[in-house]
Amino acid sequence: MNKDQIKGVAKDMSGKIQERAGKLVGNREQEVKGQLKQAHGKAEKKIGDAKEIIKDAIKKH
Repeated sequence: MNKDQIKGVAKDMSGKIQERAGKLVGNREQEVKGQLKQAHGKAEKKIGDAKEIIKDAIKKH
């Protein structure tokens, strides 16, 4: 795993917690912020995944 993958997973998990906390206390703004954080984390992980694929492809050649 590279740093983008790790940061992405961490951000996704943090966003899930924030979203659930917002639901629990009835704070729609926090729910939405949590959802956005999750989306950003997933995107960051995908970037890390792509970097790993490229790195592996380079090693094979």
